[in-house]
Amino acid sequence: MAGDERSKASSTGSSGLVRPPRTRLDQPKAPRRRLLPEYDPEAFGRFSERIARFLGTGRFIVWMTLIIILWVLWNIFAPKDLRFDQYPFIFLTLMLSLQASYAAPLILLAQNRQDDRDRVTHEQDRKQNERSIADTEYLTREIAALRMGLGEVATRDWIRSELQDMVKDMEERQVRFPAESDEGDR
Repeated sequence: MAGDERSKASSTGSSGLVRPPRTRLDQPKAPRRRLLPEYDPEAFGRFSERIARFLGTGRFIVWMTLIIILWVLWNIFAPKDLRFDQYPFIFLTLMLSLQASYAAPLILLAQNRQDDRDRVTHEQDRKQNERSIADTEYLTREIAALRMGLGEVATRDWIRSELQDMVKDMEERQVRFPAESDEGDR
């Protein structure tokens, strides 16, 4: 009984107000109830892109033209009790306005998604170009270092020319000092 009173006293605090229970930090929060329906923005974006692609085709214009022609012809030549939109075709105007009011935001959404993709592609291209430039600069420095190093390396042609020069020098010495070379042979 004394333990129960202590736990009540500790939960109410000194002011006597009841504190809400502490939330545990080692567990995720329970999802909140939302008033608005949830949707997948990527799925909606893909849907809007499909619609925008269709609205930008000749097929859409042909279908829209056929529907409008049929609408007008039906409401002019059909029996009076079957007509649903009389001559000023106010309902047709309303339908076209409704179609336009939905088409414009869907097209804008599709354009925004395409802009985002283009931005990502542009950023990737920029990074790739930077890497290519860095690689090119590195290779240029390496080639310059190799050229400098090769300038100090004896090539076959250089060695051949040096040997030929030495042979010529020896032949000239032999021509100038033939007696010395004969005495050395004895």
